Amino acid sequence: MRADDSVAPAAPGFTGHRWLLPSAVVAELAPDPERPGRPHRRTARDWAVDFCCFLLAVTVGLAVADNLPGERELPEAVAAADQLLGALACAAVWLRRRWPVALAAAMVPLGFLSTTSAGACTVALFSLAVHRPFRCVAWVGGAEIALIPLLAWARPDPTLSYVPAVAWSVLFTVTAIGWGMFVRSKRQLMLSLRDRARRAETEARLRAEQAQRLAREAIAREMHDVLAHRLTLLSVHAGGLEFRPDAPREEIARAAGVIRESAHEALQDLREIIGVLRAGDSDDAGRPQPTLAALDGLVAESRAAGTKVVLERHVTDAAAVPASVGRTAYRIAQECLTNARKHAPGAEVAVSVTGGPGEGLAVTVCNPAPEGDVPPVPGSGQGLIGLTERATLTGGRLEHGPWGRGGFEVRAWLPWPAAP
Repeated sequence: MRADDSVAPAAPGFTGHRWLLPSAVVAELAPDPERPGRPHRRTARDWAVDFCCFLLAVTVGLAVADNLPGERELPEAVAAADQLLGALACAAVWLRRRWPVALAAAMVPLGFLSTTSAGACTVALFSLAVHRPFRCVAWVGGAEIALIPLLAWARPDPTLSYVPAVAWSVLFTVTAIGWGMFVRSKRQLMLSLRDRARRAETEARLRAEQAQRLAREAIAREMHDVLAHRLTLLSVHAGGLEFRPDAPREEIARAAGVIRESAHEALQDLREIIGVLRAGDSDDAGRPQPTLAALDGLVAESRAAGTKVVLERHVTDAAAVPASVGRTAYRIAQECLTNARKHAPGAEVAVSVTGGPGEGLAVTVCNPAPEGDVPPVPGSGQGLIGLTERATLTGGRLEHGPWGRGGFEVRAWLPWPAAP
């Protein structure tokens, strides 16, 4: 047995530190119901990144402004206008998250008119590549790169010749765009992995619910057969009393006792079956249902299949075990032996059944770790789910988990009321 046959965990919600993530990612992971369709509020990380981008744009603008006096035949008014436009471009960097396309498109002609806005243009292109698909980046980035040679010819750099200036500007622009696309791809990968994890958790919950439903249906079929048997017995004895009103007093008393006992047991079974869905007929309908007395046969069958099984049974008045309790104990042992044969071949399985009227019936099945390497066997995740559902419906409980060094153990307790 292995833990992969247990109940799948429920899918947790987003519990990470939101202030460490970009607002665009947080909006995808946990949308704000108070602001539907609107951009998510900036996180602490957003404020820090935006401030750094603003400082970068200002730093690059100041570095370019230092070279303005060196440009040949540049009027003072043009230099002042250049710096004013550069300051406005740096201030517009704070709008890069809300309007990335409009800001990047506006920076294309602005970058041609003002060389001090070069840093703001680079930040705008980077933001566009992060927040929008490649088609928008190709149009705006292509226009920006196409204007670089013209700008280098109209406003030559006093410290560099024409070709190095063009090459450096193109490299800087392409690097910013490439870095933005890399950031976008990483975000999309993280969101896709998160989405896959959510889908896997949802599917695991659905499989668990389906396993519980199938277990309830199987239990309902078994209980239906037992209930039908009791009602048939009750009907036969009642019919005998109807057709033999002159029967001896002892025979009438015995038949009345059988009717009373069968009615009481049928009522108990009916209480158990309430709330459990009745599935359609299956291939095993009408087959005798196993009880605790069939445990010896199950152990012998497992031993014949090559499994080492040690059975320890200390049950007071085993014949008085309620049918539903004995049937559940048999199913628990059967499923555990099957899991042990799949996941721990060659390991010795210990089966213990103890209890009595008034104290309940305890079933324990455990096995150590298998010797050597065992090829992994995929678990359906339904075996222990069904056992837990069976034990719960009978009023008991079932626990399972690691045992010893690499082993596995299943512990169940089933109610066995004291005799009246």
